[in-house]
Amino acid sequence: MTDQPDDDEAPAANLLPLDQWHRRHGARMVEFAGYVMPIQYQGILAEHAWTRENAGLFDVSHMGQLLVSGAEAAAALDAVLPSDIQALRAGRVRYSLLLNEAGGILDDLMVTNIGTADEPRYYLVVNGATKWDDMAWLHENLPETVTLTHLDEHALLALQGPKAAAVLLKLLPQVVDLAFMQATQAKWQGHMLGISRTGYTGEDGFEISLPAHCAEAFADALLADGAVRPIGLGARDSLRMEAGLPLYGHDMDERTDPVTAGLGFAISRRRRSEGAFIGAAAVLPLLENGTSARRVGLLLDGRMAAREGAAVYAGDARIGTVTSGGFAPSVGAPAAMATIEAGHALPGTALTVELRGKMVSATVAEMPFVPHRYHRKVQPQTQTPPKPSTQETSR
Repeated sequence: MTDQPDDDEAPAANLLPLDQWHRRHGARMVEFAGYVMPIQYQGILAEHAWTRENAGLFDVSHMGQLLVSGAEAAAALDAVLPSDIQALRAGRVRYSLLLNEAGGILDDLMVTNIGTADEPRYYLVVNGATKWDDMAWLHENLPETVTLTHLDEHALLALQGPKAAAVLLKLLPQVVDLAFMQATQAKWQGHMLGISRTGYTGEDGFEISLPAHCAEAFADALLADGAVRPIGLGARDSLRMEAGLPLYGHDMDERTDPVTAGLGFAISRRRRSEGAFIGAAAVLPLLENGTSARRVGLLLDGRMAAREGAAVYAGDARIGTVTSGGFAPSVGAPAAMATIEAGHALPGTALTVELRGKMVSATVAEMPFVPHRYHRKVQPQTQTPPKPSTQETSR
């Protein structure tokens, strides 16, 4: 395998390809995952509402974009991921996990089959804060017969919201037939773009991988439509929390197994039966027998937001910890995710959360807090509609 990263860590405070573009549009910039990134432009609440009602443009170029290629790429990925990569058809996307031997989550990621029968290729998007470790881990665990390439000269944009499709269709008519968790490639002004109908907001939308040198021109072309505004990290976080989507390093980490994290759906039926992936010996019994803790949603009384690390109680007994929290603008109330003892995880269970020395009432709630609005293909009336796959009901 080739293209190993030279270092296990990224340099501090990297600049995004659109750094100056963000500043010209009035962004407030902060450091995140080793990059200087826009946290907000007009304000988090306004940007959150705009994305729910129109189309928000997010720069997520800090994410790791990787390419795994070679004749044995599918089998190689099957050996390191718990998802059924060999069954992933061309133009389809699947959510998956990197696990260690103890079943802990090293990262979560998206896998897209962008290859052909003659030229197998899989496009991976991993989290920005972990991408260097992910690449080192993949280099160690993938065989020499496949090639791992870091697409470090590519930017990644996300166009999210109910008007995203209408906007993108004007520039890329090829996306008209895409449904949620599907992908294609298209040319724009001579540049090859990779487009998937995915996102991290719970809304319909797209993620666009493109050469960094044309990212500013493409962002300008999207922003020329009055339905589009640039959106920062702050609203991205509040949107993903309302959608019930976990954030690596907060709602899960290497000490968290997929079942506790509520991500067991990422382990496909065949892999549950056959195993043969890293972490299988630890995770498969948990799928069968359950775990002592679960990731749940919480709705809090009052207006005080729960923050990561806040203690969760059932009566006088501490039963868990908040992993993500904040005010949920679309809900109109504080919401949180927490890992708590499984015996208290039933929706409707009354609990309390300790916030600044005060005990605040909370209720276990179904997630997502705001229903997903992913674009799914309508099945013909003459056919029995299939049950949605677990991947299609998640991130």
